[in-house]
Amino acid sequence: MNTAFVAPAVMINGMDIPVGLIVGIAVAALVIILLAVGYVKAPPDMVFIISGMHKRSRFAIGKATIRIPFFERLDKLNLRLIPIDVKTSNAVPTADYININVDATVNVKISSETERLHLAAENFLNRNPEYIATVAREVLEGNVREIVGRMKLEEMVSDRQKFANLVKENAEPDLAAMGLDIISFNVQNFVDGNEVIENLGIDNIVKIKKAAAIARAESERDIKVAQAAADKDSNDAAVAAQTEIAKKQNELQIKKSELQRDADTQKAIADAAYEIQKEEQRKTIEITTANADIARQEREIELRQKAVSVKEQALEAEVKKQAEADKYAAQQKADAALYQRQKEAEAKQFEAQRAAEARKAQAEADRFAKEQEAEGIRAVGEAEAKAIQAKGLAEAEAMEKKAEAYAKYNKAAVAEMMIKVLPEIAAQVAAPLQQIDKITIIGGGEGGAGVDQVAGNVPVVMAKVFESMKQATGIDLANIINADSYDAKVNRNINVTGLDGVVAEEAEKKIVEAIEDKQ
Repeated sequence: MNTAFVAPAVMINGMDIPVGLIVGIAVAALVIILLAVGYVKAPPDMVFIISGMHKRSRFAIGKATIRIPFFERLDKLNLRLIPIDVKTSNAVPTADYININVDATVNVKISSETERLHLAAENFLNRNPEYIATVAREVLEGNVREIVGRMKLEEMVSDRQKFANLVKENAEPDLAAMGLDIISFNVQNFVDGNEVIENLGIDNIVKIKKAAAIARAESERDIKVAQAAADKDSNDAAVAAQTEIAKKQNELQIKKSELQRDADTQKAIADAAYEIQKEEQRKTIEITTANADIARQEREIELRQKAVSVKEQALEAEVKKQAEADKYAAQQKADAALYQRQKEAEAKQFEAQRAAEARKAQAEADRFAKEQEAEGIRAVGEAEAKAIQAKGLAEAEAMEKKAEAYAKYNKAAVAEMMIKVLPEIAAQVAAPLQQIDKITIIGGGEGGAGVDQVAGNVPVVMAKVFESMKQATGIDLANIINADSYDAKVNRNINVTGLDGVVAEEAEKKIVEAIEDKQ
């Protein structure tokens, strides 16, 4: 028999709705209601402290968060500035023993840092700002008194910012331990009952009054009577001011002397107490030292007795064991000497073998080096012989070629070579004239003046050279040079004498070609 499971349902307005769906909707609605009730949003000037579910509290500043109703608690702390008027309740002596009162304004607030917020929650939860201000005022006043005792009056009056910074730095750790931050610290006033601060400015006041009197005197020079009155008032004021300064300085010196006397008295009392205490400590140390010496001597006696007993036992054992030790030592020494001799013999044999092998290797290396050296000398000799042979062959061949070339030279070629060297010959003939700096000629002799003889010397020498070349070679250079004349260039009238017919024609052609090339 099969039975089907049917989920329970509720009839609503003629519709069957499952019970599970209704329960789910109810739970969802309950969660939404709880979230709506637990939704909180902290303003930027206040911290919301949520505690109850965790070991440490949660903080919310300027943001929204969820608080679980009935399980978590919501508390608030104000983050706004708390102004505090800090005044010393009675006069505080400075480092130079001057009693003053300090008036300052301070702004503090609960810190926004997480660790300091936990401290602030422990110390000031559900407390009003007046209570926080009272606690902070007491801490600040104590720090103000401490800094006043460390500074001199003139330093505090001339640099208030330094005083404020020192107080702030000194008080910050104490306030941070409570969860507070110092935002600002400003000194309003320093007040002393003896008018010391006022006297510190008398010098400047006198200078200002004096400058004003001088300026007034310079501006009213034409009024002599008023000038005299102004001078008198100025002098009287200066005298009165100096007198007042002297009185105040005397009072200050007296006060300092009294304070120094009290300090010296206290120091003397403290020094006497220190000496008494020091003497008591010395006596205690001496007694303790004496007791320690006695105990040490007793301990030394016990140790000596035990040492004597141990030494007796050691001597007894030493006599018995010494013979065995000597026997064993002698045996070990003999074995060691035998082993040493064996090792030395083996070492000498090994060294002799190694030396023989080394000498053999050295001999083979020397022989190979000599062979290589002989081979190198032989190769160098063969190379030099071949080089000498090649050089001789080349020189012989060159001489043969040169002889053939000289044999082929005809008179035209010879004439061309002679023409090429004529400029050099003329330069060598005229070279001595270039070395002459000054010539003194006395008389001209026959045949013309001396200058003409010197100037005509070069053409005469050249003519003789041409004549000698004509006789030696049969070539008339004068005719060849005339080839460069106007008649030869224009009319091509060139006649080379002293050469054969064909050779003369070839010479004439070459001269014409040379002239055309120059043109």
